[in-house]
Amino acid sequence: MKNLHRIYNWVRARRLWILAGLAVLAVGSAGFILAADRVCHNAARNKIFRSTDSVPARDVALVLGTGKLTQQGNPNFHFNQRMDAAARLYHEGKVRHLLVSGDNHVAGYDEPGDMRDALVAAGVPATAITCDYAGFRTLDSIVRAKIVFGLARCTIVSEEFHCPRALWIAQQRGLDAVAFAAPDLQAIRWTLRVKAREQLARGWCALDLYLLHRSPKFSGPKEPIVLTASTL
Repeated sequence: MKNLHRIYNWVRARRLWILAGLAVLAVGSAGFILAADRVCHNAARNKIFRSTDSVPARDVALVLGTGKLTQQGNPNFHFNQRMDAAARLYHEGKVRHLLVSGDNHVAGYDEPGDMRDALVAAGVPATAITCDYAGFRTLDSIVRAKIVFGLARCTIVSEEFHCPRALWIAQQRGLDAVAFAAPDLQAIRWTLRVKAREQLARGWCALDLYLLHRSPKFSGPKEPIVLTASTL
């Protein structure tokens, strides 16, 4: 009890300094996140396309993963939007091959497999799809696209809120990329929650790129994508 009383008295005596320190930390964190957001937007400038008419043709699209179902077991609209966008790119001749990259680290959860099945159901030939089962994070998917699957350039497929961060990572890791943006969800509750989380993700991304220099959890072996007549 004496120790607790001493701690209480110490905190009470220095409460103004503690509050000032917390305020400085909060302001600094907010400034860091805002700066990361600005750098992220600059990296994506003129690289995000919203129609198949305007997006440049490239051999391969990198489709970033998300779960087919929500935690409540309902259809995940993010998943549906991305698959629709990827299928449109293929059917309209803007890409020849789709690299679907996502999480498959536990039994019964297979983002790449679900993406492949959805794309096949949408009329994309299975021979035109490659699965990356170690795309645990956006950074992992993008870096592995280059070092494992041998891509020098690609079209990234995700929703518009996610595309700037993906393009920022690609720029910093030497992958020549543009993005084809699936429409963002319009429901306000989804938009606010997802975009708030994305702001924090951009701050963490800055740490990964410039301070921690993070690498993918798994980086090999190499599996270069070879385009053949069967993928057309």
